[in-house]
Amino acid sequence: RETARYGLTLTAEQAAALTQTQRQALRDTGRIQFRSGTLERLIALFCDSPYIAPDEWERALHALLELFYRFKNTLGETTGDEALMRCPATDFTPDQVLADAEDFDLVVLSGGDGTMASLLYELRGRDVPTCVFPSGTSNLLFLNLGNAPEPASIAAACREGRTIRSDLGEMSWTGANGERRTKGFCLMSGTGYDAEIMRTAAGNKQSMGEAAYFAAAVTNLKPTVSKFTITVDGVTHVREGISCIVANNAMIQNDIEVVPDNTMTDGMLDVIVLEGQQATDLLQPIAVALFDKTGKRRGRPRIESFRGRVVDVVSSEPIPLQIDGDPMADRVTSYHAETLCGVNRLIVDQVSHYAHEASAPIKDFPGAVEIPYPMA
Repeated sequence: RETARYGLTLTAEQAAALTQTQRQALRDTGRIQFRSGTLERLIALFCDSPYIAPDEWERALHALLELFYRFKNTLGETTGDEALMRCPATDFTPDQVLADAEDFDLVVLSGGDGTMASLLYELRGRDVPTCVFPSGTSNLLFLNLGNAPEPASIAAACREGRTIRSDLGEMSWTGANGERRTKGFCLMSGTGYDAEIMRTAAGNKQSMGEAAYFAAAVTNLKPTVSKFTITVDGVTHVREGISCIVANNAMIQNDIEVVPDNTMTDGMLDVIVLEGQQATDLLQPIAVALFDKTGKRRGRPRIESFRGRVVDVVSSEPIPLQIDGDPMADRVTSYHAETLCGVNRLIVDQVSHYAHEASAPIKDFPGAVEIPYPMA
């Protein structure tokens, strides 16, 4: 039925003949196949091809089946790879997209940081090797991992299978309707000026990319100054500022660390308070960060931070909230955040910031072979 809209149909006799061709191709190539579905996947892959006419459909499928198994033998594969690509709608729910994640050797997530956060939160505690593929506006999670960005390098890292146990942050708050809401975050989430920027930039990210954030910042040069009551692992601090952010990863563009020594494997969160009365007060820490990317030599003027596992923040008035760059509909006066330690398995390569923490390569990965370099 799915192929009928392209004018491509098969009779029962034609389908039976294709099944026979598949069996013969397996015999000719000396292969054993335990799972069905190869023919169905070839149909799904080629049914929208503009180069296959309806009267050539059956003949093309016979040829594709024969070529498929010969090609796999030529590559020296004895088990082969089965790849399933899902392109969910904008209103997808992570539990539906990842319901069968354990049935696969690894999951590759492609999207922006907000999408990554929701999907990794769904995968928490499920022990599924997961690759982060950068395709969003900022891709800060990928930046914090430090993997090589070339697609071929990412594919090689997936094949090698080195992983780290990474943390997630979990944030909960009470919405305008009184309902308690909870979301996971990979990077930085919080309230105040940063959330206002995310909210203003949301409509322009598609067309302007990262420039949308700068445009949003200059339209609000006098943000609200709030009093924040911050409790970190039972210790309370009271500060005034334009933002109060909780960070699981604190590296931003140009490899600048908002606070030093923040990692996604230490089981800790950093609470960051942006002090000041107006947006221009942030020019000083920005200038300092350009010359001291780690913050270990000159510190971070107008930025104060606290570190711990469990965080509660109360603000003096309702202010905007953002989760990993995605603005929430609610204005809030309080939120709770905590660390979920080691709940994801992320793929890393040998140039990653976390290479020294990675597991050994997977030697028994299906179809894995060791190829000497350079290849002859």
